Amino acid sequence: MARILITSAIPYINGIKHLGNLVGSQLPADLYARYNRGRGNEVMFLCATDEHGTPAELAATKAGKPVDEFCAEMHGIQTDIANRFGLSFDQFGRSSSPQNHKLTQHFAGKLAEAGLIREVNEKQVYSNADGRFLPDRYIEGTCPNCGYDKARGDQCENCTKQLDPTDLIDPRSAVSGSTDLEVRDTKHLYLCQSKMKDTLDTWIDGKADWPVLTTSIAKKWLHDGDGLQDRGITRDLDWGIPVKKGDQDWPGMEGKVFYVWFDAPIEYIACAGEWAEANGKTDADWERWWRTDKGADDVKYVQFMGKDNVPFHTLSFPSTIMGSNEPWKLVDYIKSFNYLNYDGGQFSTSQGRGVFMDQALDILPADYWRWWLLSHAPESSDSEFTWDNFQQSVNKDLADVLGNFVSRITKFCRSKFGESVPGEGEYGEQEQVLIADLTIRIRAYEAHMDAMEVRKSAQELRAIWVAGNEYLQSAAPWSTFKTDPAKAAAQVRLGLNLIRLYAVLSAPFIPTASASMLSAMNTLDTSWPEDVQVALNALPAGHDFKVPDVLFAKITDEQSEEWQARFSGTRY
Repeated sequence: MARILITSAIPYINGIKHLGNLVGSQLPADLYARYNRGRGNEVMFLCATDEHGTPAELAATKAGKPVDEFCAEMHGIQTDIANRFGLSFDQFGRSSSPQNHKLTQHFAGKLAEAGLIREVNEKQVYSNADGRFLPDRYIEGTCPNCGYDKARGDQCENCTKQLDPTDLIDPRSAVSGSTDLEVRDTKHLYLCQSKMKDTLDTWIDGKADWPVLTTSIAKKWLHDGDGLQDRGITRDLDWGIPVKKGDQDWPGMEGKVFYVWFDAPIEYIACAGEWAEANGKTDADWERWWRTDKGADDVKYVQFMGKDNVPFHTLSFPSTIMGSNEPWKLVDYIKSFNYLNYDGGQFSTSQGRGVFMDQALDILPADYWRWWLLSHAPESSDSEFTWDNFQQSVNKDLADVLGNFVSRITKFCRSKFGESVPGEGEYGEQEQVLIADLTIRIRAYEAHMDAMEVRKSAQELRAIWVAGNEYLQSAAPWSTFKTDPAKAAAQVRLGLNLIRLYAVLSAPFIPTASASMLSAMNTLDTSWPEDVQVALNALPAGHDFKVPDVLFAKITDEQSEEWQARFSGTRY
């Protein structure tokens, strides 16, 4: 049994996420977690809300609530939506937790001891209209590299170039829009990433199996221009983790907090501590996942994220982990994703464009969305959500292929043999050919899932469903029954066992429908089909079942048109 540690990029607290955010991290991470649990592996799947920084403060102000109260409320909302989407986190934590406060301060102290933190007297942009220093991301302007007019002061989301606020053309406050900005002196701490450059370079060179998307972004940041730069890890803000050197005060850093990008990845580790506390576990129980001196040396650690988060997870967070000189578990594999675009444009939380997670669940159950998003995951390139494609995929894959198979075989059995598995007849040549074909396909499905090839996994799973349909069409038990009822009984028995098999294989993608299929087949047997012959005899003769409700209703043209019109505007 393998031990798999899985984290997905932690969603920001300031609002409900859109489908592009979901498919870029949490959903494929859940797919991988569910699959590995299904194979009998020990899984720890961690995520959290990212709660610090100016966006949280501004969102709380807009909501008319204290920032801590706002974050607690939003964490509850995001937890509820995650549960409704079937995201099977072992812990959905909070970056504002006591565990993350303590651990972030601990890492800062260790990095300081290692000579990897320096104090910098610097000039920062102050907005007179807002009465505050503006963090880099809250200064907007035109990117000097690509000309995008909504570039932020830390990075242009259009071309991904790392920026400083002073690089921007025509800078303005993203809070008020004011151009009444001035530069003032302040002192901050910097993580000396430049000292880690060669170590990081060698480490990434050793990851030949990583997606090209992941390594190419990391290498670009390491080598483009002047190479990897030191990065500020503190900010002049009220809300955040107070700057300390371990448990000691940090002279000159009074009133400052750690920058959100520094503490957010550390929450992956702290989240395991939150899990231990929530479940009555000891420190040893979470440390066996994260400390290589306490049992984590045999753990495979996989991260899932959108491409915009790759630099922080390939460079900054590893700098923190390696630089501490402590035996923390480093990531083994980073699965990164391109962007999912929306109907001819981009999903955008800030601009309210696209379908958001709560809205999606108001329209259709989670499995409809899970299937489409995963089967169209933006792996090798950006992909695009359109209502026409969504309708076609749901209707063809889920309703016509899987749902139709389950409906036909259960209803036919009920009409001819009753609601129990018929026992007559034996599997013949046609059934053995199907079993051989399914064995090849299931092994291919496993290989794609092990390799985290999301779209290929979905294609193979659909092919497995199709194989059952083609068998049923070819065997035609409704015709066989007229001349050879025993042979028809064997064909039906195979078909009913296929439903259980499909439920097990499909659970990572469509867990609710999978549970419905298992319930209809009146079984708790979720054993993985290591031997397909055995798997297709799991439901014995005389085993009772019931005809399930329609698994997937088709999306009508009218519904598709209505939704397209409804979500073409801005979310307020």
